[in-house]
Amino acid sequence: MKRIRALLCGVATAALAAAGLTALTTAQASGATTGTTALSNRWYAAAPYLMPTDNNPPDAGAIMDATGLKAFQLAFVLAPNGGGCKPTWGGTSPVSSDTAVGSVISAIRAKGGDVSVSIGGYGGTKLGQACSDAASTAAAYQQVITKYQLKAIDFDLEEPEYENTAAVAHEIGAAKILQQNNPGLYVSVTTAGTADGTGWFGKQMLNEAKAQGFTPNNFSIMPFDGGFSGAAAQTSALTNFNAILQSTFGWSADTAYAHEGFSGMNGRSDTGEYFRQADFQTVLDYATSHHMDRFTFWSLNRDRECSPPDNGTTSGTCSSVPQSAWEFAKYAVTFAGATPPTTPPTTPPVSTSPTPPGGSCSAAAWSGATAYTGGNLVSYNGHTWQAQWWTQNEEPGATGGSGVWRDQGAC
Repeated sequence: MKRIRALLCGVATAALAAAGLTALTTAQASGATTGTTALSNRWYAAAPYLMPTDNNPPDAGAIMDATGLKAFQLAFVLAPNGGGCKPTWGGTSPVSSDTAVGSVISAIRAKGGDVSVSIGGYGGTKLGQACSDAASTAAAYQQVITKYQLKAIDFDLEEPEYENTAAVAHEIGAAKILQQNNPGLYVSVTTAGTADGTGWFGKQMLNEAKAQGFTPNNFSIMPFDGGFSGAAAQTSALTNFNAILQSTFGWSADTAYAHEGFSGMNGRSDTGEYFRQADFQTVLDYATSHHMDRFTFWSLNRDRECSPPDNGTTSGTCSSVPQSAWEFAKYAVTFAGATPPTTPPTTPPVSTSPTPPGGSCSAAAWSGATAYTGGNLVSYNGHTWQAQWWTQNEEPGATGGSGVWRDQGAC
């Protein structure tokens, strides 16, 4: 969630202005700032990040239809680029006069969904830096909550702000004030992840929260862009972060997990790490088995295949791994407790290969050279197997495998 955002958010101004002109009538007609029924906390905890006016924003309604997703984490609210303690989208578009993002929110709510808004992110000037104290910082964020009738908000504390002690104190203080003044508000605090859980600045942020007596719904770490290599490194970081939460707040392991969140990056990260579908499944299994509070990722703008699928670069608009559109969003849906819709696989041709032991199978024989996506059927060792997500060269039923293949029985 770091460098690629900073590099690509600069084109937002023109796009936002154009979108605002065309969205005004829609936003007014659909009531972007009218009240909405809150979703369960689990949905706000599973809301992937979406830049609604930048990085080739996808249609939120289409994602909802394809995946069953109901909640979106809209990014990012910052201080004005020219200075001042007023909320803007990306530092350029004042929240007070916004219609473009309001139109997106209205469309999501019209389909039974809702949004959280993320404040901060990597780069730019944050309101905690620009405002004079916690009260004025909270007042600026309250404008965002009131404007969009928010039931959830995310404090994304990263560089350079989290290196500024006063700014972090303003942000944590503001979060506490908002939590008190908006009963039921779902509050997440997101910060950098390291192999040890989180770094020195992340630990200082937790100490600030403890000093102020502030407890959000969760503290989430981003275990990527730090020398991570797949899911094992990420779950190790989550285990270490759990220990940090225990030691900081005096919680049990279970209580710490109940206040812990994961915020990943789908596909190729800014530093060239790869987090594929199997990695997401492994972390999802870890999060659910430990009863963690949040599972999200950066970003829905990237949840689609590049052309070619992996060109060795990191993009803000595609994942750089082979995938079907919105495939990573389905992991968030599963975390929320819903069952993502499945796309019926294309009827496979009848295998002309010799009948394997165990009976006659109609699905094509599994091949290690073929890439399969969720829903595909194969035959292997006399059984039919169904892929749960993208896979290649993982033998069905392999001991120690990722669990990508689900046995459908003998054929």
